[in-house]
Amino acid sequence: MTERLVAGIGFRRGTGADEIAALITRALGQIGVARADLTVIATAADRAVEPAIAGAAARFGLSPRPVAADALAARDAELVTRSARVERLRGVGSVAEAAALAAAGPGSRLALPRIASGGATCALAVGQTTIPTA
Repeated sequence: MTERLVAGIGFRRGTGADEIAALITRALGQIGVARADLTVIATAADRAVEPAIAGAAARFGLSPRPVAADALAARDAELVTRSARVERLRGVGSVAEAAALAAAGPGSRLALPRIASGGATCALAVGQTTIPTA
């Protein structure tokens, strides 16, 4: 078993890749891990195709992982922070936290609750993944 480190991202339209990438870097620094330790960047499925998140993920050598609305909602009870606006629009208290937890898999936990910049939010989650043996 090995740990999977996932960054969950929420962002407003018009937010640039630079801002999202800087926020992810700031989040990693807050828990003291290297950029290379990040294995997944996840966001709501309808936003995963946007150039800003694709550009930010590419800076970490990753592609954005889309998370379906029902998978976000399934983790809502575990969220640490809540935004009334996001809850009204998305049905979850924090897209960043829900996406991180959902993409990190069952039994995952938040390593860093949501932090924010002007147009984006980022949360980090850790989950266990089984590495197949030969």
